Amino acid sequence: MKKFLALIILSLILGSSVASSNESIKKDGFVIPTNKWKDKIKIDENFVVTNPKDKIIIIYNHGSDGNDVKLKDCFWRSELRNMAQLAGDKINGKEIMVYIHCQGQLEGDLGAKLGKIGMWMKKWEGPYPGTSKMDRRVEGNLEVIKKFVKMGVPKKQIFMSGHSCGGWATLRLTAEYLEEVGGGISLMPACFWNLSKKYKVKKVGYDEAMKKFHKKYPGMAQWRQEQIDLIKEGNAPVLIFTHPMDPFEGLTSDWMDKVPNFKRIVVSEKKKINGKKCKLAGSNWEEPVKNAHTIDWADCFMHYHPVIKEYIASRL
Repeated sequence: MKKFLALIILSLILGSSVASSNESIKKDGFVIPTNKWKDKIKIDENFVVTNPKDKIIIIYNHGSDGNDVKLKDCFWRSELRNMAQLAGDKINGKEIMVYIHCQGQLEGDLGAKLGKIGMWMKKWEGPYPGTSKMDRRVEGNLEVIKKFVKMGVPKKQIFMSGHSCGGWATLRLTAEYLEEVGGGISLMPACFWNLSKKYKVKKVGYDEAMKKFHKKYPGMAQWRQEQIDLIKEGNAPVLIFTHPMDPFEGLTSDWMDKVPNFKRIVVSEKKKINGKKCKLAGSNWEEPVKNAHTIDWADCFMHYHPVIKEYIASRL
C-alpha cells in the first residue's frame, strides 16, 4: 500500500511543472509576434525564412515531466507569451524569429526499458546504458540548426534556448557544439526531479542533500554529475536564469558560478521581479505565479528582455 501511494505522489510531483497548464502545443513552428503579453499565441508551421541573413533565430525547447521517456505534450501556450513578445524585435537591424521545437516523442534507452516511474523507483547503479533522451534532444536540435544554416541563416545568428529540461539541453548543446550556434539562453535549467525541495537543500545544505540523492538514486545522481562535468568542460558563453525558490534546481545551481564563461542571473528572492508581482495563469491572466520554476513564463519576466537582447547583440 505504501509503495502504491508513493507511486501516486511521485507521479503528481513529476507532473507539477505543468499542473496549471492550459492548451498544449504538439508541433514545431514559428511563434507569431504579439503586440501585448495577453494576446493569443499562434504558431506558423511553415518552415520559411525570408532574407535569412537579416534574421536572428531563437530555437526554444520545452521542459519535460519525465526526463527519459516519451511524452504526450510539448509546449503550453502560457510558456510562449514572453517568447512571442521577443519575436519581431530587432537587434542591430536583424529581426528575431522564435522557433519552437517539439521533442516529446523522443525517449532514452533506459526510459524505454524502465518507464517514467521506474526511472526513479528502481535503484539502477549507472552509468547510463546507451543513448539518453537528452542526447537525442541535442542531436535533434543540431538537425534543426543545420536546416536553418542551409536556408542561409549565419550560425552566429542562431541561438539555442529552452525552459527546464529544455534549458538543460541548451547547456548540453552549447557545451558540445558551440561552433554551430551563436550562443544559448537557458531558463530555469533542470531535468532531474525537484532536487532542491525534495532533499531540503535550504535546510541541510547542498553537500548533505547530494549525499542523500546519491545514496538513494546512485545511477541518476551519477548521470546528472557526468552531464554537469561535460557542461563545465565546455565552458560556453551562455546566459542562464535561475530562481532560489525553484523546487527543481533552485538551490542546486551554484556550480554554474564556477564556469567562467557563464552569465548566471538569479532572478529574485521572491515571486516578484523588480518589485512587480508576477502573473501567469487564470482566464484573464491575472493569477499570480505559484511555482517559481515557471517564473520565466510570467509577465514580470519581460523585465529581462533587454538583458537577453544585449546578450544576443554581444554574440553577433
